[in-house]
Amino acid sequence: MPDRPPLPPFTPETAARKARMAEDAWNTRDPERVAAAYTADSRWRNRAEFFSGREAIVAFLRRKWAREFGYRLIKEVWAHTGERIAVRFAYEWRDDSGHWFRSHGNEQWDFDASGLMRRREASINDVPIAEADRLFRWPAGPRPDNHPGLSGLGL
Repeated sequence: MPDRPPLPPFTPETAARKARMAEDAWNTRDPERVAAAYTADSRWRNRAEFFSGREAIVAFLRRKWAREFGYRLIKEVWAHTGERIAVRFAYEWRDDSGHWFRSHGNEQWDFDASGLMRRREASINDVPIAEADRLFRWPAGPRPDNHPGLSGLGL
C-alpha cells in the first residue's frame, strides 16, 4: 500500500491534519473509505467490542451506520507524540425512533511508518439530547471549514 501522509513523527500541525482527515472520512459514512486508513491487521477496541482487520472494520461500520442516522462527527487533537495521536470527539445521531444523541469520546491512535493506523482504542458515552439542542447541522458529508470545532462549540 502507498503511504498515507501525514506520516509520523507527528507535529501539532500534522496531527491536526491527520485528525481532520479521519473526521472527514468518517463523515462520509463509507466503511471501505474509512477502513482504507488502517493496516490490514489493525486492532480495534470500540466501547466493549474488540476486533482486528479491515474486513472486521468494514463490518463494524456497516452495523454502526445502519442504526445511527443523521451521523455528524467532530474530532479534535488532545495530544500527540511520535507515532501516536490522542483525540477527543463528539458525534450526533438519531435512532430509528427519532431520538437524538450526542456521543462523547476519546480515541488513542497508533500509526505505522507509512501513516496507516495500526491500533485504535475508543471509549464513548452517549447522552440523549433534544432535537433543538443539536449543534452539528451541516449537510451530510464532511464538516464545512467554517463550522466550529469542539472547543469553538464549548464541548
